[in-house]
Amino acid sequence: MKKELVLQIWNALGDDTVTTPEANRRLGGFFDDKCPDDLAKTFTKLRKQGLLKGKVSPQQGGWIWWADEECRSALEGGVLDG
Repeated sequence: MKKELVLQIWNALGDDTVTTPEANRRLGGFFDDKCPDDLAKTFTKLRKQGLLKGKVSPQQGGWIWWADEECRSALEGGVLDG
């Protein structure tokens, strides 16, 4: 995963907890021209690497995502490749 992409995602999320569609809107549709599942796949990979938090929210009708200090500190752990 590229560092620039992770930083762009973190910037788009800010300190908010957002749904997958809202995250896509905040990213300016960056994933729209790719496979429809690319955003969810990317977020899932980041979650598994500890770079993003996410969980299913029945109230929101799908996944919600956020990045906290624990996620951001993972940069220091050398998880990213660039």
